[in-house]
Amino acid sequence: MTTWWGTPSPDGDPLGFRSALGDFDLQLFGEGRHYRTYELLGAHVVRLGDVQGVRFAVWAPNARDVSVIGDFNQWDGRRHPMRARARSGIWELFIPGQGQGALYKYEIRTKTGALARKTDPQGFYAEMRPQTASIVWDISFGARGLWSDAGWMASRARNDPLRRPMAIYEVHLGSWARVPGSSGYLSYRDLAARLVAYVRQQGYTHVELMPVTEHPLDASWGYQVTGMFSPTSRFGSPDDLQYFVDHMHGNGIGVILDWVPAHFPKNDFGLVKFDGSALYEYADDRIGEHKAWGTKVFNYKRKQVVQFLINSALFWLDRYHIDGLRVDAVSAMLYRDYERQDWLPNEYGGRENLEAIAFLRRLNEMVYELHPGAVTIAEESTAFPMVSRPTYLGGLGFTFKWNMGWMHDTLAYIAHDPIHRKYHHQKLTFGLMYAFNENFVLPISHDEVVHLKKAMLDKMPGDLWQKFANLRLYYGFMWTHPGKKLLFMGQDFGQWREWSEDRSLDWHLIEPGGAPHGAEPHRRLQNWVADLNRFYVGEPALHEQDCERPGFEWIDASDWEHSVISYIRRARNWQDCLLVVANFTPLVRRGYRLGVPMLTTYREVLNSDAAPYDGSDVRNDGPLTAADIRWQSQPYSIEMTLPPLAVVVLRPDR
Repeated sequence: MTTWWGTPSPDGDPLGFRSALGDFDLQLFGEGRHYRTYELLGAHVVRLGDVQGVRFAVWAPNARDVSVIGDFNQWDGRRHPMRARARSGIWELFIPGQGQGALYKYEIRTKTGALARKTDPQGFYAEMRPQTASIVWDISFGARGLWSDAGWMASRARNDPLRRPMAIYEVHLGSWARVPGSSGYLSYRDLAARLVAYVRQQGYTHVELMPVTEHPLDASWGYQVTGMFSPTSRFGSPDDLQYFVDHMHGNGIGVILDWVPAHFPKNDFGLVKFDGSALYEYADDRIGEHKAWGTKVFNYKRKQVVQFLINSALFWLDRYHIDGLRVDAVSAMLYRDYERQDWLPNEYGGRENLEAIAFLRRLNEMVYELHPGAVTIAEESTAFPMVSRPTYLGGLGFTFKWNMGWMHDTLAYIAHDPIHRKYHHQKLTFGLMYAFNENFVLPISHDEVVHLKKAMLDKMPGDLWQKFANLRLYYGFMWTHPGKKLLFMGQDFGQWREWSEDRSLDWHLIEPGGAPHGAEPHRRLQNWVADLNRFYVGEPALHEQDCERPGFEWIDASDWEHSVISYIRRARNWQDCLLVVANFTPLVRRGYRLGVPMLTTYREVLNSDAAPYDGSDVRNDGPLTAADIRWQSQPYSIEMTLPPLAVVVLRPDR
């Protein structure tokens, strides 16, 4: 007989499902140290002897009474009252004869006598919006022998993500593509087939899904979550999402989930005032509400709430084999005065949310302890120190942090007309002043192509040819710069319109006759990104030391007059290196002398101006022989040609 947290599981069930909560479970839950609550709370299909049914359990410590209501009892709260388990605050009931697919909610009578009908906080599935009931679902995908990614999971646990390539394709499943000939959503299974084909074609290593946790409002993009344990029913069932992840892994693609523990919406069927009290949220609105977002803030001081959030994170890693969590709005969690005029200081009078900091540290510790090789990525936009440093050193413990400063500076730079760029040169180079203070991801995310910010291609200055050339140049700079990469869907083929959750990407742009100026520039930009990804993955110099200072060396950061920068990227083997030169003007520069580290020949291995990418095809053909002339920061030098608005990568012969 197997056990979990000291309580026997019936019939040796490898998943640890039990017919009742044991005393040790209740003790751990009360202490906030139970990290498999999703095996206890919620709705579980179980068998007691010869009787199959559903065990329901919910935490509502301040409720007077709790009942299970559903389509099996005409939503009548008098039919199935639950029993309170000692002083744990947990209510429990086994209902025989029920099973998968049953609709249910909890009817909660508060201490004031008011009635509330609530969705299950740890429900595994929910109705399609605008309906709000939870759905009983057996998520034992693994117990049914349906996972086929054991090799992937074992390999992931052995790898160091800091030294592995990571080229992330950020996707909003509802608008990546729609059912052909209609505006209907593709299913998780349809998306699995089509998305795998595209991601493999483009050479990305990971997909990052904008939140697929259940949410009532499409326009929230998933960031106002009402089901922290429920995959949205817009695209199918929990089984379908598990299939999606398994199919991705089977094709060598990692899956990162955008996860939202910073706040939750005020829908009356959700967590707000769950048992008549401020149970999941802070009671004081000076810290407990984001007025600009219209949402409530989780109470990180309450140990059961922290336990609930950590369990949500572990649940996606455990039951859905997710490879990492991108944690949304970390800045909003770290500071009590975040976007607030009236705010409540911490116990020492400061602005930091100390209990949120403690939660994030514990979250990361548990992820790494229980799921080796999984990553956590912080969307954090301030200078909060040591976000991606270990907790034992005083850090928050994230694997990576989004480099928002680099993103804002470089997008501002590239939007300038090339004639003015020399006056803003520092925006291009400043990111290297702090590039190794954290483990960074360079993000061009959905947030940069909405709300009148323009799509990436439309941000670029100049005529049509220059717009495409500038974007190829920017991506080449990004892919050769230290840091992992993230690009939002549509930006790799030159989407013209800003992104909208209400429609598919403009795939017609890469089809014959689909764009007024022709499909070729879009297709060739798409090919450039695909080649960048494959080059990045295949070159240790571009990813092995992404997060270590020896992986980068300036050749010349100060040629502002010509708007040219040059640098070396190195693998852990010092001699395995690449030289990168980027010309941010539309002028061809012939006879440009470049400092080089070795007295050897150098060959051009990548050029964004090459004809296959719709460039002007200014190249450096043949070997470039180094001369014993010290130049810039290097002991030797070569003469080369710089193509217009282009990035060139050179490899030394050894």
